[in-house]
Amino acid sequence: MRPSKREPDEMRAVTLERGYSRHAEGSCLVRFGNTHVLCTASLEEKVPPWLRGGGKGWVTAEYGMLPRATNERTRREAAAGKQSGRTLEIQRLIGRSLRAVIDPVALGERQITIDCDVIQADGGTRTAAITGGWVALNDCINWMKARSMIGDKVIKDHIAAVSCGIYKQTPVLDLDYAEDSTAETDANFVMTGSGGIVEIQGTAEGTPFSEDEFTALLGLARKGIGHLVDLQKLSG
Repeated sequence: MRPSKREPDEMRAVTLERGYSRHAEGSCLVRFGNTHVLCTASLEEKVPPWLRGGGKGWVTAEYGMLPRATNERTRREAAAGKQSGRTLEIQRLIGRSLRAVIDPVALGERQITIDCDVIQADGGTRTAAITGGWVALNDCINWMKARSMIGDKVIKDHIAAVSCGIYKQTPVLDLDYAEDSTAETDANFVMTGSGGIVEIQGTAEGTPFSEDEFTALLGLARKGIGHLVDLQKLSG
């Protein structure tokens, strides 16, 4: 039995609350159970220096956790003077994932920054950030369309992410912290609405996992991401 009493293929309750921030061009408060992440999309009429004059846009991401997002207060990284390796790795993952489903030429020489701020953490913050980040990005694109700044082909597909793992020798979907902290295998899957795989991060924490177990995790991920993409469509 899972700590949350869920079935192995059962996700936590997921909600996507669009338009949460009144100032951002796009925003979404995403909840995966007790993991809550605020995602905002900010548009700038410029691109990084290395892209100037190339006729292409850029989507990037920043990620951070509020001090009391966890059981004990975590010092703000700004106070420490640098970002942790974990933070850098996660925000690069979010950026890569979202860029996989945009057409940079159709976006034009503009940059959209997706800020993902973890309000409350209970496992799966990066997967929640990618899923909610897409909603914020899509709303930003629609904001631009409404002002005739771009055409219809900027976003090519949905994208979402979910964690899977092997907990007490059983493949399970959407790990919360109680499972994530003790799982034999922990994996994150990023996939498009059409089923394409963008990225897989998987690690055996103890006993190496088999090909059959990986196939089981992939099957769970496809089911979970299908559900998340359905929610993205309903939220829009």
